[in-house]
Amino acid sequence: MPMLNTQFVRFVIVGFLNTFNYYVIYLICNYLFHLEYLVSHIIGFLISMVGSFFLNSYFTYKVKPTLRQFFQFPLTYVVNITVSTSALYLLVDLMHMNETVSPILASVIAIPFTFVISKKILVNKAAN
Repeated sequence: MPMLNTQFVRFVIVGFLNTFNYYVIYLICNYLFHLEYLVSHIIGFLISMVGSFFLNSYFTYKVKPTLRQFFQFPLTYVVNITVSTSALYLLVDLMHMNETVSPILASVIAIPFTFVISKKILVNKAAN
């Protein structure tokens, strides 16, 4: 159990860094390049996903990343992007929340899903 807690704490740290990177990219795309908020969300999400793969491999789960895992890792984010994009749409279009704050809330909603799925891909595949 302590290993799970340590991994989860590291995952949260990586999550904060990753969310910060995502959010900066989102703001640049949305406000500097005037891209639509969902397009900005997808661009930020894809770029930050690469960083997340390496940080979670080396820091969170302490496994050596492989090319196979790199190509499988985005599959784990299908759930994350579905949850976060749905939440973002709900928050902005249906609840009329601010486009600047909503991506952070949407990301928080997706955290538990991402932890479980990324652990399955990175740790279980590394043991094989």
